[in-house]
Amino acid sequence: MPTRAGAQIVRDEAGSALKVGAGDTALRPAPAGPGRRNQKSDGATGLPGTAGASHKTRLRLDLIPACDNPRMPAALPLRHFLLALAVVAVWGTNFVVIKLALGHLPPLLFAALRFCLVLVPAMFFLARPAVRLGNLALYGLLIGVGQFGLLYVAMNGHISPGLASLVIQVQVFFTIGLSMRLSGERVRGFQWFALLLASAGITVIILHTDGTTTPLGLLLVLLAALAWAGGNIAAIRGAPANMVAYVVWSSAFAVPPLIALTLFVEGWDAVAAGLQAADAATWATVAWQSWANSIFGYAAWGWLLARHPAATITPMALLIPVFGMGASALMLDEPLPPWKLAAAALVMAGLALNLLWPRVRAALARKG
Repeated sequence: MPTRAGAQIVRDEAGSALKVGAGDTALRPAPAGPGRRNQKSDGATGLPGTAGASHKTRLRLDLIPACDNPRMPAALPLRHFLLALAVVAVWGTNFVVIKLALGHLPPLLFAALRFCLVLVPAMFFLARPAVRLGNLALYGLLIGVGQFGLLYVAMNGHISPGLASLVIQVQVFFTIGLSMRLSGERVRGFQWFALLLASAGITVIILHTDGTTTPLGLLLVLLAALAWAGGNIAAIRGAPANMVAYVVWSSAFAVPPLIALTLFVEGWDAVAAGLQAADAATWATVAWQSWANSIFGYAAWGWLLARHPAATITPMALLIPVFGMGASALMLDEPLPPWKLAAAALVMAGLALNLLWPRVRAALARKG
């Protein structure tokens, strides 16, 4: 979606708006609408803006989406709030849906079927995004094989759905790390503290691995989070105008390797047994993964970001682990002992600090 001449908005996997600015090649989170001017470094964000940026390729992830468009309301109308809540509910409860599908389907086969349904029939209704095929393939491999392939394998008996929904969110810190590495910028003090809080939560989980959560499962989810972060960087560099089309067409590069892996790793016998055991509920979970999680989720989140400041929408993503752990406890009887709640509180505190502190600091600076 254009913001001004030469500028576009793309979305990362969490739905945050990211802008490719006009007049420079630096990349940063974008407003949900036009009107944002290049900024100099200020104390509100703690990060330099794009004014005077070199024309050499630089990658930045400011992670402070904002909007200066006065026509956009700061408060969400009730219907828009409910839509945003529905999206994060779909994304959060998605982990329970994954667990239910894995009762019949091998994990890599499940991933292949999911991305087949993301690709078809949507590809016949959405034009291929105007990005390089290499970028499209990279995103498809990182998200399809790296993120969801590893996540499904981990959730196939190696980690509980509730904890998976929590641990995968460390992709935020991996994304920051990758973008800082590529741009040469330094991590700010509040980001180090946020990372420390989240790392403390992961450490609590490591110290309490049991039959439902193993070190292997935790490692696989962390690797899935790293792949998700790599996909975010690929999406930023590709700068697609339509993120839904980008997700759909990138699936064409996820399906073949997933099919090859399921045949090589899981074997034809497991594939045939899984397809025979699949019932209507199993296919419904595959369709939910494809159409509700990917198509509806991206379309609705993008629609909201086009109408409201990203600073109003993106904090709701903090509810994803809440829905994930809550749904797993209610629907799968996953226990929530004190250590698990403490781990969740630490990780969520780190995520919240990283997302909200720059805005709180900016508000305090304005009042001062």
